[in-house]
Amino acid sequence: MKKAKESPATPTSGPLKIRIGGKEREFDIENPELPDWVEDNKLTAGGYPYDKKMKTDEYDQTLEKLQIELVKAQAWLQATGKRVMALFEGRDAAGKGGTIFVVHQYLNPRTARNVALTKPTPPELGQWYYQRYVDHFPTSGEFVTFDRSWYNRAGVEPVMGFCTPEQHEKFLDETPHFERMIVNDDIHFFKFWLNIGRETQLERFHDRRYSPLKSWKFSPIDVAGITKWDGYTKVRDTMFERTHKQFAPWIIVRANDKRRARLAVMRRILLSLPYEGRDLDVIGKEDKKIIGEGPSFLGKEG
Repeated sequence: MKKAKESPATPTSGPLKIRIGGKEREFDIENPELPDWVEDNKLTAGGYPYDKKMKTDEYDQTLEKLQIELVKAQAWLQATGKRVMALFEGRDAAGKGGTIFVVHQYLNPRTARNVALTKPTPPELGQWYYQRYVDHFPTSGEFVTFDRSWYNRAGVEPVMGFCTPEQHEKFLDETPHFERMIVNDDIHFFKFWLNIGRETQLERFHDRRYSPLKSWKFSPIDVAGITKWDGYTKVRDTMFERTHKQFAPWIIVRANDKRRARLAVMRRILLSLPYEGRDLDVIGKEDKKIIGEGPSFLGKEG
């Protein structure tokens, strides 16, 4: 059993019954000991194609090379006035924040921004749904990432009852038209979904729960979401079916290993931008086991 070193940061609701792989399990976030069935499957959960994490040295060396290419790409954006916008979506604890961090780490913050909006204010609730996101779109020469986006209405909101079925359906119908306008305005547009297995998510929740550095990431919504895995899977699959388009595809990244996921995201961005001085040998080829497009890439994985 893996044992956390720190005491819990916030109170939770106690043991939860979970069915995984046809077996009923009990998971208690208040127990500092991580169950063996989580520890043993945290990397390979959901059919992940690797049984070991990428080695640290290989990751660090590759990351630095790709970050240098990103700095070159940013210089190209500033010289040409081109714009980039990337959405990062996925289940809670999928690794969105860490991926965004390494993408931005060495970029000039004057023209590279991350947007992570809180819940809508009363005035925003009265606006056109997309309006508060449009306010943060990139201007000439900017690189903008969104840590969650308008796709809240395709995931968290319908599962947690924060929107009506009619609002959900309207969103699925209108979003492809909205995104076509983005692409037609010559914005380089990326939609990343970081996909993780269930035991992977539970291990990360547990880590957040007992880490004094990460406890701020853990919320009552996380606890509520533990038993709603199937509900999130259902709305995710519907979202892919309705909003995956050739002009704005969903880029799926298998993210049980955060290191491979981060490199896969960076490669996709770099391979898609025709920036001056791009070194394809340095960027390397995509790992097709890790990254693909659309619902077919997930198959029957959860």
